[in-house]
Amino acid sequence: MTEIDILSKLVSFPVLGGESNLEIIHWIKDYVESHGITTTLVPNKNGDKASLHCRIGPAVDGGVILSGHTDVVPVEGQEWSTNPFELIDKGDGNLYARGSCDMKGFVACCLAALPDMVKADLKKPIYFAFSYDEEVGCLAAPELIEHIQKTYSEEAQYAIIGEASMMHPIIGQKGIYIMDVYVNGSAGHSSRIKQEVSAIHEAAKLIVWIENKMDDLISKNSDDRFQPPHSSLHVGQMKGGIAANVIADQAWFTLDIRIIPKDDLEAIISDFTAFCRQREELLHPIFPDFKIEIKENHPPVPPLDASADSKIVKTIGELTGNYEWSTVAYAAEAGQFANGGYECVICGPGSISMAHRADEYVSKQQLTECVQMIRKLAHKLSDQF
Repeated sequence: MTEIDILSKLVSFPVLGGESNLEIIHWIKDYVESHGITTTLVPNKNGDKASLHCRIGPAVDGGVILSGHTDVVPVEGQEWSTNPFELIDKGDGNLYARGSCDMKGFVACCLAALPDMVKADLKKPIYFAFSYDEEVGCLAAPELIEHIQKTYSEEAQYAIIGEASMMHPIIGQKGIYIMDVYVNGSAGHSSRIKQEVSAIHEAAKLIVWIENKMDDLISKNSDDRFQPPHSSLHVGQMKGGIAANVIADQAWFTLDIRIIPKDDLEAIISDFTAFCRQREELLHPIFPDFKIEIKENHPPVPPLDASADSKIVKTIGELTGNYEWSTVAYAAEAGQFANGGYECVICGPGSISMAHRADEYVSKQQLTECVQMIRKLAHKLSDQF
């Protein structure tokens, strides 16, 4: 099967983040095992989702992991001109479908190159690592990484995460964490604002603290590889109150944190939590039930901080001819693989500007270049690496 044939099959599985992916993962399992490769599934606790990993080649140290995810984002509310779960060729050199770019295109290229890997006399192994629920928080990668390390006696050294990058190496990603903040105040007449605790006023104080914290981080650390070159703390949603003349007893807002590798996410969260506790202690004499509650919305995803001089980045340049690297602000599993001890880089077909939008597409040329990169990698691992 060609990469286009495989991609056509993969996009026909409408697996959204958070939903069961068993149908697509079992199709991948059957395909891989039809080429004589043993696969291992890593199910979730409920048994309705699973990641997959396998090894092609010898059980020796120094191999390369090819990482992708099987879920996609929703299409609801978007104006598609075609069926989003059918691969459409409009004759313009592009292939349209949800997931064609992010990131079933890369998975299809891995599977299309599998026969060449099997035939190659690999001196170092290649591993597939395909996860679930990446689009809702990169949830499965930590367990998948741990399972890989427990399953194989040897140790892989490198990981290529196939997010869309136009086949250019990505050496850095910002870390991400999103929290929901709930403020419980006391209701009352607006004329009694000093005798009550307004949830909206307190939420506003928290937001001012967040803005000041971001300015403090900017003054201390920057990284010109990113745009913007600093960590960002952003409140994107806020709700509260019922009328202009009623003191709000409830307020809620979201906090989106995206950090550069130099900054410490846990320290930021700890400082914010400490400020919340200070506000509670200060206002409890006025309203004993005043409370600020923090709930996780998007789990923390660590940043990626690879070196432009790392061997895997240089190898991507040699395999693709693309030596110019860049960084991204979106979350991906690369930081998790890096935390697992692998030398990581992001490199995959398609443009991230096409992801998560109506009429998502990947070009045929990008798919061809990706398959060629993986085949060249297999050839390189058959020689030396």
